[in-house]
Amino acid sequence: MINKKRLLDEFLNLLKITCSTRNEREVADLLKSKLTDLGLTVTEDDTGRKIDGNTGNIIGYLKGTKENAPNLFFSAHMDCVEPCENVKPQIKDGVITSDGTTILGSDDKAGIAPILEALHILKEENIEHGDIQIIFTVAEEDGLLGSKNIDPKIIQADFGYCLDSSGRPGKIIIQAPGQDDIHVKVHGKSAHAGIAPEDGINSIVVAAKAIANMKQGRLDHETTANVGIIQGGNATNIVPPLVEITCEARSCDEKKLTAQTNYMVNLFETVTEENGATSEIKVEHCYRPYSLKQDTLVIKTAIAAMKNVGLKPNLTPTGGGSDGNFYNAYHIPCAVLGVGMTKVHTKEESIFEEDLYQTAQIILELINCSMTAK
Repeated sequence: MINKKRLLDEFLNLLKITCSTRNEREVADLLKSKLTDLGLTVTEDDTGRKIDGNTGNIIGYLKGTKENAPNLFFSAHMDCVEPCENVKPQIKDGVITSDGTTILGSDDKAGIAPILEALHILKEENIEHGDIQIIFTVAEEDGLLGSKNIDPKIIQADFGYCLDSSGRPGKIIIQAPGQDDIHVKVHGKSAHAGIAPEDGINSIVVAAKAIANMKQGRLDHETTANVGIIQGGNATNIVPPLVEITCEARSCDEKKLTAQTNYMVNLFETVTEENGATSEIKVEHCYRPYSLKQDTLVIKTAIAAMKNVGLKPNLTPTGGGSDGNFYNAYHIPCAVLGVGMTKVHTKEESIFEEDLYQTAQIILELINCSMTAK
């Protein structure tokens, strides 16, 4: 039986801890202590050093009590987007929000707190289970850097679940896109904009021509592209010699992702050459797409768990990336689950109190259902 008061108090306390990306030390130390008290063997990897942060990924291991049961992992990330300092959680009519001056931080403390509660119940009620790993990652909000830099060999699990999606409990993400970032520098030629503009090549105008002719936005049901950042120019009386653009392409189909990225690169190269400018282009392959079939063990177990807690499973794709992208890339099947957070990354972020309790119950049912899943 879920201890609602304990879970709610845990969640509210976590919300009050500042945990900016690359500065998760305080919450990590607290979680290491809590996992140790719950009987887990706890380690911290060296990801913090790799990403210039002050904290590594926290990995907890709980030895199974039943032989031949599948080994599971549960994951959530410790960092939050800004502003996440001095969060003052409010509860009204069963809805938890901040006071409106900060984010709430349910992304992803609404994953962390139910995981801790489920571990409490396993211990208190002597529930049988296979080996369980808990992975609390760092720097998810800045390119999934925690899961990107974890040593895959550390993850000794048959499959697992990432508690990190908006949407009410019952949501099971079965498909997510990969993402490429395209960093472009267009080099023109400076000149005095009033005295001799014809001697210059306006890098901003050249880039604008490429962008104006670019296919972007939603390209099909699984592919998107966006021009997100443009920086350039020093003054209105100088023809700008340099502009920098950062774009992205996403697709659930790796071939489509490659094709869209190549198309965007080629367009910038062609337009700059046609207009007497030059370009430098760097493509960063952020993460790969994944797709999980309904008959895989990770999804069948999730469906059974949702039904056991009285929820209708909602199998759906997403347009966003998560730590689940890297877990799947490491050939460890991982489904991302909805935990109820809404309007994340805004000061209007909220979550239903009830969704915390349901998420903890789902975790217990995932463990239970995994024992008999085939």
